[in-house]
Amino acid sequence: MVHQKPPSVFAPHVRKLRLTRAARNFSEHDFLHRRVAEDALDRLETVQKRFENALFYGPAAPLLAELLTDAADVGKVTIAGESGAFLNARGAADPIEASATALPFEDDSFDLVVSLMSLHAEDDLPGALMEARRVLEPDGLFIGSFPAEQTLMGLRQALRNAEAALTGGVAPRVAPFVQIKDAGALLQRAGFALPVVDVQPVKVRYRQPLTLLKDLRGMGETLALKKPGPPLRRDVLATAMAELEGQETLFEFGVLTGWTPHPSQPKPLKPGSAKASLADAVQRMQDE
Repeated sequence: MVHQKPPSVFAPHVRKLRLTRAARNFSEHDFLHRRVAEDALDRLETVQKRFENALFYGPAAPLLAELLTDAADVGKVTIAGESGAFLNARGAADPIEASATALPFEDDSFDLVVSLMSLHAEDDLPGALMEARRVLEPDGLFIGSFPAEQTLMGLRQALRNAEAALTGGVAPRVAPFVQIKDAGALLQRAGFALPVVDVQPVKVRYRQPLTLLKDLRGMGETLALKKPGPPLRRDVLATAMAELEGQETLFEFGVLTGWTPHPSQPKPLKPGSAKASLADAVQRMQDE
């Protein structure tokens, strides 16, 4: 099957600049990145397997490398991402600047790939998942954490309402995020076995809504579209911030996990191979 790349929406060079600028004070705004890194660590600590050669990709990759414990049995770690300067500033040793859709590694190079806070900024999400599958050896594990579709819905709506009321038009102010149901289907289509999709909502209450914008800028997660709209007017921003006053901000994270196929993995039963029928089970429950 030939993979066709989707239309280009994001501007990778702009995102790279955003991340590089954010590196200076990132630790003051990295609470979401640290959360997804801690979640990935929790998952690794429950896997009864030794990972000899791991690839951590994305802005939160250095955090996960820093948090690794003996319970997460991981050997050599390679760190890569969109901005080598950002990763280096975050303490990564010899980070590799790379695109998730064109990883500079041979097939079957790793037995663990973890992507943290990167997939949501990819035009070609199917291509990124296929690349992760390519560089993983058989029975390798993939974990991918990213902001999903409900993230920043309140901010998106407040900006739309204010701009429509004051200018008569609406421009994109918050990036589109990945839909969970689509991500799960793409994981399976990329060739991963035992696919699992989790959704984790994170709610944050800001005393001042403008602090949300400072956090987004400090994370390097401000808008980086290929075709941005006109500059945001001050009166539009003020009106939107007033609407957000007292509201909780929702960050919704999707977490994808999947394994590259291997004969040792469990397989679904063939149709008709069940030892007992559902009807028999229901009848037993009624008789008890």
